[in-house]
Amino acid sequence: MAARTPLHPIHERLGAVLAETDGWLLPLHYGDPAGEHRAVRSAAGLLDRSHRGKLEATGRDRVGFLQGMLTNDVKVLGPGQGCWAALLDAHGKVVSLLVVHALEDRLVLELDPGLTAKTLEALERHLISERVEFRDAGGEWGILGCHGPEARPVVEAFLGRALPPLAPWHHAPLGLDSTAGRVVRAEVTGEEGYDLWLPPERLAEAWGRLVALGARPVGQEALNALRVEAGIPWYGADVDEGTLAIEAPLEAAISYTKGCYIGQEIVARVTYRGHVNRKLVGFVLQEGALPRRGDRVVVAGKEVGAITSAVASPTLGRPIALGYLRREHWEPGTRVEIHAEGRSLGAEVAALPFYRRDNSEGGSAPLPTALGKADPSAFADGLRGLPPPNIKT
Repeated sequence: MAARTPLHPIHERLGAVLAETDGWLLPLHYGDPAGEHRAVRSAAGLLDRSHRGKLEATGRDRVGFLQGMLTNDVKVLGPGQGCWAALLDAHGKVVSLLVVHALEDRLVLELDPGLTAKTLEALERHLISERVEFRDAGGEWGILGCHGPEARPVVEAFLGRALPPLAPWHHAPLGLDSTAGRVVRAEVTGEEGYDLWLPPERLAEAWGRLVALGARPVGQEALNALRVEAGIPWYGADVDEGTLAIEAPLEAAISYTKGCYIGQEIVARVTYRGHVNRKLVGFVLQEGALPRRGDRVVVAGKEVGAITSAVASPTLGRPIALGYLRREHWEPGTRVEIHAEGRSLGAEVAALPFYRRDNSEGGSAPLPTALGKADPSAFADGLRGLPPPNIKT
């Protein structure tokens, strides 16, 4: 039976369409995925992220041990700081994607759902004499994500005080009591966002208050479209154990100056002495049909890549996709064909991300593509009746 977050009864009362993913029953949408997407791009959206894994590391050697295991620089993190990172195998391939949160007496690893046991096994395999203890703390904290251009004022109203400036993945206590939880500056949609870590018994009340302050409930379908537009890869969809770390857009998760870690030799060798033969790129499709994960990318009759994720983008008004492509075809604007379900879909290669908020002017600005921008309302009409995209969280 699929696991359920503490907010499952609320999702049911709101009439959410639920779907099982990675062993969790999660809200796919609340009846209007396009409106949920729009809320995040223009105001504030509210996400139940309580299904994410939480692995706690304590002991005097915790920092040094994880410094030698993860791709990013753990040693530079002070209490209240955090970073995105990856755990690789000896061949430089991705075992897990995670966020490291540093506290005074521990490190907390925030993991994609379903990766806790796998990550713990991989870490403990390398423990020899180090004083490090790992503990699964998944059931001790729920996570509410408030994301969008209005997320900060909503969260500040919820807290009753101004938030300090927080870099991505840095965090601050919710109150004077350390058991009250923390607020984390999170980047999962391409917009400014904050994750509130709360004890499970406080989630329902906090959800209600955030909704009253203007945050709109958002399901996995809208989140999937938001993160593809922002070029954010998901483990299990766009990245897995067959992916070299530098084939995916994981630059923010990798330190090239920290020294040795598992898989570092491969990353360094390819970075400084060679190149990868494929990488994750964007595709903008010419038609209203969505490809599926695994559909082939073809140029001049030759298979040169494969699709990993595809969504109908409300921001661009077109179908867009992520996928791996051979290096000779990476140039944005390159025309390709995507072979899907017995037919060929025309597409062009696009630079990632598709969307980036233009903070200098205080507005939202989708990045231009060679195909231009279609009318979003006409695009939405054209997509009615199509099967939903594959959702992988």
